[in-house]
Amino acid sequence: MRFFRYFFLSFLLVGSAFLHANEAFDLTPAQRAELERFAPGVEFTPELAATLRAIAYDQNRSLDERIKAMQKAAGFSLGEPLKRRICIWDIGGRSGPIFKAAEDQRTRLRQYGVDLHIEPYTKESVAAEDLKAGLCDAALITGLRGRQFNKYTGTIDAIGALPTQEHMHILLQALASPKSADKMISGEYVILGVAPAGGAYIFVNDKNINTLGKAAGKRVAVLDYDPTQAEMVSQIGATPIASDIVSAPNKFNNGVVDVIVAPLLAYELLELYKGMGPNGGIIDYPLAQITMQLIGRKDKFPNEVAQLVREEFYKSYPLIMERLNLEAVKVPERWMIQIPPEDKKEYQMMMQEARLRLRQKGYYDANMLTLQRKVRCKLDATRAECSNPVE
Repeated sequence: MRFFRYFFLSFLLVGSAFLHANEAFDLTPAQRAELERFAPGVEFTPELAATLRAIAYDQNRSLDERIKAMQKAAGFSLGEPLKRRICIWDIGGRSGPIFKAAEDQRTRLRQYGVDLHIEPYTKESVAAEDLKAGLCDAALITGLRGRQFNKYTGTIDAIGALPTQEHMHILLQALASPKSADKMISGEYVILGVAPAGGAYIFVNDKNINTLGKAAGKRVAVLDYDPTQAEMVSQIGATPIASDIVSAPNKFNNGVVDVIVAPLLAYELLELYKGMGPNGGIIDYPLAQITMQLIGRKDKFPNEVAQLVREEFYKSYPLIMERLNLEAVKVPERWMIQIPPEDKKEYQMMMQEARLRLRQKGYYDANMLTLQRKVRCKLDATRAECSNPVE
């Protein structure tokens, strides 16, 4: 994960004292003390901050060129190392692939002046609560869970908004642009990066459940912290069963629920083939594109630093997709259930109605839904919504 290098090296170069546009420094005593220990003798004036900000947002330079230019502009030698605590949600804990990738960076980051403590969490809800409480300086969690910190990026995972990974790729390119930087801040938090986690597919224990109508009466696992999922499941006549990300696969594998929504990588990782049994399958039509999002506390990570990290996340897209595809190909083709084109249209209509309803309720961000509609029309201008937009 090269973005961890940029994450902390860029922070090293500019410290934690970027001022926001057209504002004077407003640091707490603790922040001032940390800055003085980290960059002794350096006076971070508004003029220097403006220079560093301009360099950080200059996409005509590579990330390495920007980092070197910021180092030259700041012109300081290292003092005491920065201490930051990053909380990583990985269902595999310390042995999980996400945590291991982050842990590999600890030694090399030490030479850049960063004393990094990476903490694995097997319960995503605890990681999110610890971020709120200030026990984590940043946390890597799902976009669905991250909606509480930033509704704009939390709407990326909206149902049916991004039909394919190609749509996701275009959207992430737009989000990595400095033009989107202001939307990456919400309250006390800043989005440090967004990464794809694959499409969300419907796993069923009976392949005859291949239409919305046939889902009536079936038991469907829904996330306990997302009441909108239960609402949508109830509308098609199915029974929502409140679950969390860890318990839902167990319920499916033990026959407690008939339907679960998950990325294809969960097939082998969570052994969902056990729940499908001999008669089940996977609907070959993703309901949404899932994301993982690195969310930091704004007082620990200025948006100018976050911009560099967001760009590195985007540059890592091909590698991330390569790894996701390696997991996806482990799913035997025999499990995939094809649905007729007319049924796909029914899905699309249902999902658009759900997005509009949730937008009206304030759950989805209207600006993100509009951006996603523009992405869909960029790839297929013949869609009805392109000439008569409602999002």
